[in-house]
Amino acid sequence: MTRLLTVVAFSVFAVTLVRAQDQAPNLPPVPANAPPPSLQSPADPGRAAFLAKMCKAQAPAPAAGAGRGGGRGQQGPPPGPREYTVAAIPGVIEAGQRWRFIWQEQGNNGDGIVGTDDAGLLIAQNDNSVVLKLDANGRPSVVHRDTHTGGSLSINAKGAMFVVQRGLGTGILQLEPRRVRLADRYNGEPFDCSFGNPNDLSAADNGGVYFTMGGVYYADAKGVVTKYGEDITPNGIILSADERRLYVTNGPTLAVFDVQADGSLASQREFAKLEGGGNGDGLAIDSMGRIYVTTNPGVQVIGADGKYLGIIPTPRPVISAAIGGKDKRTLYVLARGAKDSTGMEVANAAQVYGMQLVAQGYRGRAK
Repeated sequence: MTRLLTVVAFSVFAVTLVRAQDQAPNLPPVPANAPPPSLQSPADPGRAAFLAKMCKAQAPAPAAGAGRGGGRGQQGPPPGPREYTVAAIPGVIEAGQRWRFIWQEQGNNGDGIVGTDDAGLLIAQNDNSVVLKLDANGRPSVVHRDTHTGGSLSINAKGAMFVVQRGLGTGILQLEPRRVRLADRYNGEPFDCSFGNPNDLSAADNGGVYFTMGGVYYADAKGVVTKYGEDITPNGIILSADERRLYVTNGPTLAVFDVQADGSLASQREFAKLEGGGNGDGLAIDSMGRIYVTTNPGVQVIGADGKYLGIIPTPRPVISAAIGGKDKRTLYVLARGAKDSTGMEVANAAQVYGMQLVAQGYRGRAK
């Protein structure tokens, strides 16, 4: 009987320890000398004068979800940490997996995470205009600065890295291998004259970039921008592994376009319905063509045939996902919100968690 009690007590302790390790520590205070935050275009006090000077007609208000960022513009703090149970999704994840806390920061949100070949993770930090890299051990360092309120990141098969710029005078910026602005005008006017805030992007092998900005857009390798899509309110966007399809979140559904030889898009149609609750946000793909969609309750997984496969619940609402790690079998998510040094929930904070997959990410392109 004593031995049984000892085993039970140890089991309870072990479960408590595992659950405690899931949770992030409270955030330290924001330094008193922290620099002022970068501003997204709609929040810039100079926007009205800019539009009056640069636009032929009054620019519409940014579409819902445009330039999500996860911090400023959100109404109130997100819900606090929540318990979850991971059910098995065959070929994707084993039952009982737990999210491993990796990193967090207050005062700067994050978006558009991308895995790197050395098992690191890149994060576009909208509020301080930097690209942060977490190494394989979760240690942060700044790899790019002055991104002009840079939001989401994408790296194509040739290693070219792009970021959306959400500050007034928005655009698509190539960061690597050389820094150059790819596109910032549509129909002869600045992006701000259309909807202003580019949201998410997917970089193509041909040097072009697909991005969302209140609609679906394609900037070719020369920076010429074309708009596509009807009756669509897009957010996340990603190319299939063979780059013959383009997937776009559209509220509680996932839309798909066929990619033509010249990069143009055709045959918009509904590809899948999300069943776990919430609207789709960021996207990732694996080597089998499955699509991972971030939503408020967790990461929803869609098969290459459009079949809903299940949900991987998360401890907080998540806005971005990537598959990376040494063997590209780690699913990373970027969550919104955290507890500050007093234990209060704050909205403008970013957290990164990782979880082991059975599935493997697509090796031919970072994202």
